[in-house]
Amino acid sequence: MLRLAPRMDSVKAIAAPHIAVCLATIAVAASVHAADDTITPLDVARMKSVSSQAISPDGKSIAYTLRVQRDPLKGENGSAWTELHVVDTGTGKSRPFITGKVSINGVTWTPDGSGISFLTKRDDDKNTSIYVIPLDGGEARKLIEHPTSISAYDWKGDGKQIAFLAQEKDDPAEKKLRDKGFNAEGYEENLKSTRIWIAEAVFDSDTDARMLDVAGSASEVNWSPDGTLIAAAFAPTPLIDHYYMYRRIRVLNVETAEIVQKLENPGKIGHLAWSPDNSKIAFLSGEDINDPSEGRLWIATRGIDGFIDATAGYLPNVIEFHWSSNSQIQFLAHNGCLSEFGTIDLDKTSAKLAITSQPDDVVFESVSFSDSTENAAMVGHSPSHLPEVFTAANDLKSPTRLTDVNPWLKDKRLAKQEIVTYTTRDGQKVEGVLLRPLDEEPGKRYPLQLFVHGGPESHVSNGWVSYYSYPGQVAAAKGYAVFHPNYRGSTGRGIAFAKDHQADYGGKEFDDLLDGVDHLVKSGLVDRAKVGVTGGSYGGFASAWCATKHSEHFAASVMFVGISNQISKSGTTDIADEMFHVHARKRIWDDWEFFLKRSPIYYVEQARTPILILHGKEDTRVHPSQSMELYRNLKILDKTPVRLVLYPGEGHGNRNAAARYDYSLRLHRWMDHYLQGDGGEAPPFKIDHGLEPEAESDKDKK
Repeated sequence: MLRLAPRMDSVKAIAAPHIAVCLATIAVAASVHAADDTITPLDVARMKSVSSQAISPDGKSIAYTLRVQRDPLKGENGSAWTELHVVDTGTGKSRPFITGKVSINGVTWTPDGSGISFLTKRDDDKNTSIYVIPLDGGEARKLIEHPTSISAYDWKGDGKQIAFLAQEKDDPAEKKLRDKGFNAEGYEENLKSTRIWIAEAVFDSDTDARMLDVAGSASEVNWSPDGTLIAAAFAPTPLIDHYYMYRRIRVLNVETAEIVQKLENPGKIGHLAWSPDNSKIAFLSGEDINDPSEGRLWIATRGIDGFIDATAGYLPNVIEFHWSSNSQIQFLAHNGCLSEFGTIDLDKTSAKLAITSQPDDVVFESVSFSDSTENAAMVGHSPSHLPEVFTAANDLKSPTRLTDVNPWLKDKRLAKQEIVTYTTRDGQKVEGVLLRPLDEEPGKRYPLQLFVHGGPESHVSNGWVSYYSYPGQVAAAKGYAVFHPNYRGSTGRGIAFAKDHQADYGGKEFDDLLDGVDHLVKSGLVDRAKVGVTGGSYGGFASAWCATKHSEHFAASVMFVGISNQISKSGTTDIADEMFHVHARKRIWDDWEFFLKRSPIYYVEQARTPILILHGKEDTRVHPSQSMELYRNLKILDKTPVRLVLYPGEGHGNRNAAARYDYSLRLHRWMDHYLQGDGGEAPPFKIDHGLEPEAESDKDKK
């Protein structure tokens, strides 16, 4: 079944009157168009997006961070800048507060609403500090500085103190040894835990922050409304694996640092928050240790063991929530490819859940509420725009878009995007997001780029799907169909669906991919002989699997930070326990043959699919040796074109502008060469990045 998702025209827009024009442009086909009226890789490299929002206590203003990518053609390499802006909820007028070469995060309002606090490193700062900027004007001032970088913080309700997270400072003796060249590293040893610190919220204070001496590495710090307690999550060590799998909630007495309550959350943990009357703690957690995501909402009562699953029987994944009263919680959830808002009414022993709003034209990713409870702020995106700031009344039923951070999009033609549902060979219903070719002609078949998301505990929503590693609108403009299946293991469809891939690497989960391709071929849209596959991480694993085990189905593959050998991967990843609990459900010594036969490298002799392999050289999640193993053996066999591109300084995904742009260009060229071009030998390694000519004055400086 094909279903066209409704568009943005049902959402009001204060600052974006062009949306109706943009939608009309999408709907009308034309035979002749300007050369620059479609999305290009350079457009993707220059796109801006809202990354977070926080509404003021009085509900009149929304502070938001704007992600501004550096321009790769101007030599502005590095990760994106993050600016601070404020938009008025009544007028839709946005004001820049801190812009330029800045990196702002952790944005919230001071308790009295007079200013905005945030984390950043400015001027001569050696570490990230807490700053405050007045709402009514003036310069930002440093409020709290620490010998190590502050990673998160929470205001005490009266505004007099702040609890923050930071590591302990380096041992001077260890630093002296390193300075003399004694820099041997003990692998996963001597890691520094993140601690909770309490500081006075006073400018130019001479009082040092006080550390709460609690065992473990802290996160998710949250001050109780009465200011006497702190709820936080603690991992036993700073290891990434322990952070993912073994964090547990502890309630601390602020004065004594005594643990007064232990909440043994059953699985992975997300956001937590106190009820207004100090009596309850709500938190997001998995159903059990095998649940791949923290999508259930649980309620714990102070002084009482155990907790209530407030979302029992509810399939979607809760991603954010807010206490609207002592007995009611509002939440945001992802339901398949869409999002929805709901409420939970609590009594002493149970919870009643109701859905209040199901937007079908915008996918929302975050929400915050004012103290006045009159309105809220959200970040949402759609098939026609990247994440923007929205506001709505407290019922969240009529969202109004306030920002327009990419106004040039009104001049671009965008391909139609729709939700596709199909039935797999074993009767499972699977959803996906399809971009149709931009200038689609009735009855014509088109090449397909199959994009496989990572995780697999994630999903692709029916929102904006054009990023540096996503083919998206760039590919659609070139005459491709682009399909994003939310295969088994994806979130948003319930725990059973998310667990259905476990202990079955490369089995039913990847059969879902083949069945999705078959569905699009049978619909008449896709040319079976011209199918390419790409994705990163677990999607990279899928890209390697499709290029080896299922090579006969795919004419091209682009593998990014992907897995080729499950046996060697288990000993080189930083999330071995996570892979065991929520993916494999067994260790390699339990079943060597299983891990071997669920490795793309086991089928390397079958490979006939030209494959481009890309990997960050500093990746600790999926070690670059995974790509090296596949490349080397394909190279030795010499039965299909293969290329390995390594990105120095990059980890599990590219962060810097140049590496992202390079990746994008190589992805599109490889697909074009094998799906629309003559194919054969791999295209040259050298690629035209289109760099701007260097100014004579710049040459002289060299």
